[in-house]
Amino acid sequence: MKSFQSSQMLKQLPDQFFAKLVGKVARLSASGYDVINLGQGSPDQPTPRHVIDALKRAADNPLYHKYSPFQGHDFLKEAIAEFYKREYGVPIDPESEVAILYGGKSGLVEVSQCLLNPGDTALVPDPGYPDYWSGISMAKGRMSFMPLRESHVFLPDYDALSVKVLNQAKMMFLNYPGNPTGAVATPEFFAETVQIADRWNICVVHDFAYGAIGFDDKKPVSFLQTPGAKETGIEIYTLSKSYNMAGWRVGFALGNPSVIKSINLIQDHLFVSLFGAVQEAAKAALLGPQDCVRDLVQMYESRRNTLIGGLRNIGWEVDYPKGSFFTWFPVPSGFTSESFSDLLLSKAHIAVAPGIGFGKEGDSYVRAGLLAGEDRLLEMVERIKKLKLF
Repeated sequence: MKSFQSSQMLKQLPDQFFAKLVGKVARLSASGYDVINLGQGSPDQPTPRHVIDALKRAADNPLYHKYSPFQGHDFLKEAIAEFYKREYGVPIDPESEVAILYGGKSGLVEVSQCLLNPGDTALVPDPGYPDYWSGISMAKGRMSFMPLRESHVFLPDYDALSVKVLNQAKMMFLNYPGNPTGAVATPEFFAETVQIADRWNICVVHDFAYGAIGFDDKKPVSFLQTPGAKETGIEIYTLSKSYNMAGWRVGFALGNPSVIKSINLIQDHLFVSLFGAVQEAAKAALLGPQDCVRDLVQMYESRRNTLIGGLRNIGWEVDYPKGSFFTWFPVPSGFTSESFSDLLLSKAHIAVAPGIGFGKEGDSYVRAGLLAGEDRLLEMVERIKKLKLF
């Protein structure tokens, strides 16, 4: 059998770090061990019933058995605009300020290819979502990392960025509530971001994947709520987390019309939008009853309190995340994130994500998702307690 060489573009892509973790967990589970898997980021709850019912009804519509409009149905773009006005008070023009995406991930990868030329620089959070790196790599761009440290509440310190780096940067990725840190942004931080972006002509791309998930009665802030935000960037939202629709692959980009136009153009060459019935279901999610979202956030907050409280009781000094469904734990002295993750998996059959997979600043941490029931989280605490590490 002939073997055809892959392109240089594929060869230069960053490694999929978490594929290795998935393999380790699969092998252990196949051997009969009871693994508590908190290493991945897929919601564990079903999609709300009214969304599923909307899909079933729409699937019978012959209109949706044909190709969708390239840039999506107007009814979904209008629903997105209504959703953002209701939730964040942000007016959105459905025609010029909305791009429908095959999940948020596709937009986060595509936007670098839309805006970067070979050699151009993008500012990237460290630690941060690794797929930012993938899009930059495909565009043959360069990354300049912005360290996120506990001492600065896991927000970039813009004062620490050199004039040279700011002058070179064309894009900046941000993500709040944050994966993996669970940190949240403030209106003051976003105002500073807009000032920096405007002064240095940087396009901000805010990944708002966990926008619905804020704790302690504090709703996460949208970047687009900031005066001047639309002039300086976009926000990318997904239904995966807010509505447990990870497998449905529905997201959207909002904001600066020139960037939205570029995203729509690249997608014209890649896709013919989403199945129309899925777009109807997305509309039902955005405009239908929202008690499902409130219940989901309460569930994650209860899980957070159970897990963090239990770990603190056994002596592990961990912090309560303020948003997202992730927790970000410092590793004990003498371990790297990978060696500690391996220990938890091999000795306690607990899977967490090594922080190094999100950037070098993450090597002192591991990420655990709040994606199992409270009984399993308490079982996790008991297993770690038996290791006598704390």
